[in-house]
Amino acid sequence: MDSNTFAITIGRQLGSGGRAVGERIARRLGVRFCDRQLINLAAEQSGLCSEFFERADEKRSRGLFSALIGYLRAPFAGDDAVAGNVLSGETLFKIQSDVIRELASRESCVFVGRCADYVLRDHPRRLDVFVSASRAARCERLCRLHGIAPAEAEAMMDREDARRAAYYDYYNSRGRWGRAATYHLCIDSSVLGIEGTADCVLGFAARKLGLTIE
Repeated sequence: MDSNTFAITIGRQLGSGGRAVGERIARRLGVRFCDRQLINLAAEQSGLCSEFFERADEKRSRGLFSALIGYLRAPFAGDDAVAGNVLSGETLFKIQSDVIRELASRESCVFVGRCADYVLRDHPRRLDVFVSASRAARCERLCRLHGIAPAEAEAMMDREDARRAAYYDYYNSRGRWGRAATYHLCIDSSVLGIEGTADCVLGFAARKLGLTIE
């Protein structure tokens, strides 16, 4: 691993703008931004269809995913073979985790979600951030972005936050989703806005990781 590389991981409440904050941080630092493209990378490296990873994306997975996986790169299986195999969520998580670690080992990245802070827990230069926001600000943002009513936004927030927490807490044995002790920095984006929140995280990163921020 290059001693100059670093990783910034961002957990976030739905509607907090955590993804937008991460995009701005990556752009300012000139590094790779990793979110849903991790699914495509994991699919490419494993030979599995990206649908498997879409289904497991930030969802708790104690059970097994039954699937038709005839397109797996396995001996004696043709492209149109039908297999009765099952692929566990833990296997998908491991494949995606390997992709995250491989990326972080060779270049600096900003990762959003995917339990990246836990996956990269041994990375020597890592900053873990959690972005939250007031319920009113989150609701307003979701209504504006998705063109939905406040009641639908409220239900979406509760459902998705519960899903993210269950996924994170299932795989992470060292911390709890959204709790301050789990992260290096927790920040409320409804106080500073998206740009101001990105500026604050960058200032913290400059001190913790020894970065020069332009």
